Amino acid sequence: MKLYRFLSEDDTSAFCHKISAALNKGWALHGGPTYAFDAANGVMRCGQAVVKDVPGDYSADVMLGEM
Repeated sequence: MKLYRFLSEDDTSAFCHKISAALNKGWALHGGPTYAFDAANGVMRCGQAVVKDVPGDYSADVMLGEM
C-alpha cells in the first residue's frame, strides 16, 4: 500500500528535523514544500507531503507516524 502524510511546522529548524526524521524512516518527498503565513500566531508555517510504500492493505487504523 502507499501511505501519504502531510507534515507541517513553524518555519524553524524543527520543520527540517521533522522532515529529516521521516526521510530516515523511509518516507520520500512528494512534491515541493509549501509556505503560508499563520496570521493568528504571527509566524510562517511550512508543509511537506511525504509518501511511503509498505506491505499490507490500507485501513484508517494505520498509525502513519509509526510507519
